[in-house]
Amino acid sequence: MSRLVVVSNRVQSLNQGPGGNQGGLAVALIAALRQRGGIWFGWSGETTPVFTGEIHREREGDTETAVVDLEPQDVDEYYNGFANRTLWPLFHNRVDLSEFERDFEGGYARVNRRFADTLAPLVEPDDLVWVHDYHLMPLGQELRQRGIANRIGFFLHIPWPPADLLLSLPHTRALIHALFAYDLVAFQTQAWLDNFLHFVTSQLDGEVGEGHRVTVGDRTICATVAPIGIETREFEAAAASDEARFARERMYMSATGRSLIVGVDRLDYSKGLPERFNGYERFLSRYPDMRGLVYMLQVAPPSREKVDTYQAIRAELDALSGRINGEYADIDWVPIRYVNKGYARARLAGIFRAARIGLVTPLRDGMNLVAKEYVAAQDPADPGVLILSRFA
Repeated sequence: MSRLVVVSNRVQSLNQGPGGNQGGLAVALIAALRQRGGIWFGWSGETTPVFTGEIHREREGDTETAVVDLEPQDVDEYYNGFANRTLWPLFHNRVDLSEFERDFEGGYARVNRRFADTLAPLVEPDDLVWVHDYHLMPLGQELRQRGIANRIGFFLHIPWPPADLLLSLPHTRALIHALFAYDLVAFQTQAWLDNFLHFVTSQLDGEVGEGHRVTVGDRTICATVAPIGIETREFEAAAASDEARFARERMYMSATGRSLIVGVDRLDYSKGLPERFNGYERFLSRYPDMRGLVYMLQVAPPSREKVDTYQAIRAELDALSGRINGEYADIDWVPIRYVNKGYARARLAGIFRAARIGLVTPLRDGMNLVAKEYVAAQDPADPGVLILSRFA
């Protein structure tokens, strides 16, 4: 098989075992790389005073990671700026939170050029290049301009918004046109693909043909739906591990016979966490006989802490959890346990199995892997219940 070259904004270490603290994207990509062999390229998460393009490598068998450091200005404009202040809220139907700054757009373009400059010499003629997510939409076009003729695919992990929202973004037609440098563009759901096709036909004079073929000008690509999943057997094995059993028993002991309701979400306004806290409060108010019989554990690792909207939601949840606990807690019971840190996947698997209810209630999601992990972690003889938002 040809070698796989994976490109994403951030790259995680290959040396973490099944119990490592990895997100769904990382777990899926590492599994694909280990099956096929290749390179995972992206930003190291570190900064350097001046961008040099120096590559830091780590190897495990036939797979290696290759990462570069970015300048502080790159991080501010490309990552905190255009990616997470402009594109993320816009693509999650929150145009009210989107910030449109010329410097953001310039930094986004600059980092995509730097990625292309650094990555192009690593690509061998038969490599299959697989680019991931909204941070790197123009990367395929930049690679083509540097003579990379390989097959290149792009996968979007987040929703694709309706055309009228997308048109609020300056120069949006040029950004979407850049996707036609890829050979394949894939989405999580049919709804997101339909939104993409509507934009292409209504705003770029594109044509949709048979076999998922989409043409704009002289470029024809394949646009399809390919939802991400989890490594189910690996997660089931993690749920049966000693670390998971310890976590499960610890939850049982601390629950003292109460039923656990669990939510695990990155701290983000798209996850519907204030709405979840308020809904749980209404439950306690409406059914006073349930007080003391249940408790909710919300695990919410912080992210993008330099972005104002993320600081605001953390402050809001701090206030909500404090108010609800102050209103309803008793000397031997606290209704909400609110934790701002991440846990290893094996430990989460144990927590999921201990929970009688899993809450997955986003306001808008590309694909929620916590829902799949909760189901995979259950004891088939005595499973819990998944409560899933219609927007997941």
